[in-house]
Amino acid sequence: MHTRLMFTSAQVRDLDVSQEFFTQVIGFEAAEQSPPGAVVFRNDHGSVFAIRLPLPGTDLTKDLGLGMGLWFSVADVDALHARIVSAGGQVVSPPQAGPFGRMVVVSAPDGYQLTFYQEGETL
Repeated sequence: MHTRLMFTSAQVRDLDVSQEFFTQVIGFEAAEQSPPGAVVFRNDHGSVFAIRLPLPGTDLTKDLGLGMGLWFSVADVDALHARIVSAGGQVVSPPQAGPFGRMVVVSAPDGYQLTFYQEGETL
């Protein structure tokens, strides 16, 4: 079977707080329209990432992002790192060589660890 991941969403406790993080700290642009209880972010390459309120039955006492790795390709890791730091974002791992190129890891609300990498020289 051949499959292709078309859409990824992360559950968040507070949609407004997480939307502010992804737009103001990271620099994502929200789509003009999103379904109720969600915010959709699109990019020029056709990828779709969204944040959404938790599904019924979700255990909100635990980190929602525990065990999930989200990786995003960017043009300039160092510029993004500077933006995140100046916006008060929490850097988990500063820019360094990684398996796919230069990378930085940041913490998002609800425990998600986001890795942003710039394709190039790897470990």
